[in-house]
Amino acid sequence: MELRTIREADLAGKKVVMRVDFNVPMKEGKVQDDTRIKAALESINYILAQKPRYLVLMSHLGDPKKDFKKAQEKAEKEGKSLDQETFFAAKNRMKNVAEYLANLIGKPVAFSAQTTGTQAQAVCDSAPESGIIMLENTRFDSRETSKEASEREAMAKELASLGEVYVNDAFGTAHRAHASTETLAHFLPAYAGFLMEKEVAYLDPIVSNPQKPMVAIVGGAKVSSKIAVLESLLKNAHTLIIGGGMAFTFLKAQGHTVGKSLVEDDFIDTAKSLLAKAKEMNVQILLPVDHLASAEFADVEPTYVDAIDLPENLMGLDAGKKSVELYAKALENAKTVVWNGPLGVFEFKHFEFGTHEIAKVVASLKAKGGITVVGGGDSVAAVNKFGLAEKMSHVSTGGGASLEYLEGKALPGIVALKK
Repeated sequence: MELRTIREADLAGKKVVMRVDFNVPMKEGKVQDDTRIKAALESINYILAQKPRYLVLMSHLGDPKKDFKKAQEKAEKEGKSLDQETFFAAKNRMKNVAEYLANLIGKPVAFSAQTTGTQAQAVCDSAPESGIIMLENTRFDSRETSKEASEREAMAKELASLGEVYVNDAFGTAHRAHASTETLAHFLPAYAGFLMEKEVAYLDPIVSNPQKPMVAIVGGAKVSSKIAVLESLLKNAHTLIIGGGMAFTFLKAQGHTVGKSLVEDDFIDTAKSLLAKAKEMNVQILLPVDHLASAEFADVEPTYVDAIDLPENLMGLDAGKKSVELYAKALENAKTVVWNGPLGVFEFKHFEFGTHEIAKVVASLKAKGGITVVGGGDSVAAVNKFGLAEKMSHVSTGGGASLEYLEGKALPGIVALKK
């Protein structure tokens, strides 16, 4: 898929409005992980090098209304009170992110406490040549996510009035048809940033025409959230490794005993259907053949189960040594590997073995000429935890977006940038 990119745009002297994905974890007003901010720096620096009139950055940061409601309910249960503005300042206001970005790039970043309107316009007008402006969290404006096209259009027009060129580098929100991610592209000349371009360049071939053999690793808790991606990957994969909690639904579908492990009984038939479809398509499916287990969901010393079947009193929380060896063998000659979802509860020290060992195997393939793509929040967190992210060909910044792309869906934010 070819996108219009900022290389093709005339940015000199222009007012540039850019959607970024700075939806980063916050604690007490401090950025906890700047991966997404750093991912946008290549595009930001390129645009500034073209000497624009100014560069306006906009992003969402959580969902203020939903975040506060959830926190308020928790506080009430604990008999505490919660001040809304104090909560927003610590978790949802972009001012802290603007200050973090300024320190990161060594340039001032002006902040507008409004996303649109007179204040936003005034901050832009007073910006120095090639200055940077950060707008307030787009989701403080209910029109951003409105189901009414007319409301999204009204907000998009107000955002468009701040610029002459629109750049979208927020792959993580590309699956949402929001005012700042898709609608705005209809009111200004629209281009993809380098991060958006890179995400599409790595993910598109996996869906359309990957280098083969391709091995897909799909993990995580539930089959229900991965059905579409499993079906899509069957079209091109040579081998499909299924791990994590979702593996137990497949094992039960095969007639194995799974003890206290997580199982989605409503999806047993779906698992049977996927297994049958894989057989028809000559795709090898690998499931755990041994387990690291526990009687409770806790970071405790594991019980090793040297069998596919689990006793009634145990739940499988990680892949065992024989499973890892089986998976590693399947990955040996892979030309393309796509990984979405961990193979166990890697957040627990006692149950990180399977995910860590396979992460090391996948990381070794890039040096052999293989293409390795990691997507999905948990698997990205895992390779970051193990210090292996830089050894992958590409680590996607979009959790839901990368999952939907792998499902073969057309993402609104990307469609709006196609040539």
